[in-house]
Amino acid sequence: MPATPRRPATGRPKTDQPASGDRLQKVLSSAGVASRRAAEEMITAGRVAVNGRIVTTLGTRVDPSQDHVEVDGRRIATDPGKEYVVVNKPAGVISTARDERGRPTVVDLVPATIRLYPVGRLDADAQGVLLLTNDGALAHRLAHPRYRVPRTYRVEVEGNVSTRAVDRLRSGVALDDGVARALRVRVVAASKGRTHLEIVMGEGRNHEVKRLMAAVGHPVIRLVRRAFGPVRLGDLRPGGWRHLTANEVGALQQLVDL
Repeated sequence: MPATPRRPATGRPKTDQPASGDRLQKVLSSAGVASRRAAEEMITAGRVAVNGRIVTTLGTRVDPSQDHVEVDGRRIATDPGKEYVVVNKPAGVISTARDERGRPTVVDLVPATIRLYPVGRLDADAQGVLLLTNDGALAHRLAHPRYRVPRTYRVEVEGNVSTRAVDRLRSGVALDDGVARALRVRVVAASKGRTHLEIVMGEGRNHEVKRLMAAVGHPVIRLVRRAFGPVRLGDLRPGGWRHLTANEVGALQQLVDL
């Protein structure tokens, strides 16, 4: 008996694993529903549906611009617009999206309707400019040392910084992860065994300014990042935030060839 001919497929295949798109847990996280780990638990518990079908397979891919995603029967916005925010990170606030020890994070400072992520980091005891965005491509390039996005710091250090020390900062100092050098250094003020400097760096290595200053014999007492590329701190108070202007976003994109 001849096989019954199959009906031609119409529309998008109804499978739990589309060939392309974003991972479902990433889409849920980006939409602000939950952290990626919590989103995975929601999926395996059968609480998430894609195009009306319950999905329990981790790694399922969806197209945020086309697929309908529901959590507990409620549809979520899977294709949020891009947002760009600058915060003045206070000392004691952690530069991550979440902290396992329950410490306050920069994300907690911004009452965003979608999940935002910090671009790079500042030390916990440091203060100043930190960018938050959901634009992954821009965030990746801004943090990548290849693009040498200038970061401007106001630094208070121990001791009186000599001209020789300033020259070393400019010419390069060997650290345990390679030579680090400042793009620009300027002594702002000096008194009572302390010096205030303005330092511009082109990379974002961990504790880079602190390690650099310690290597030339002047440990950091206080560090404030005054600018990240064209985005300046201005009169933004510690803990405050604002949206970037269109000109600022465009300038950042131009810096990293986007």
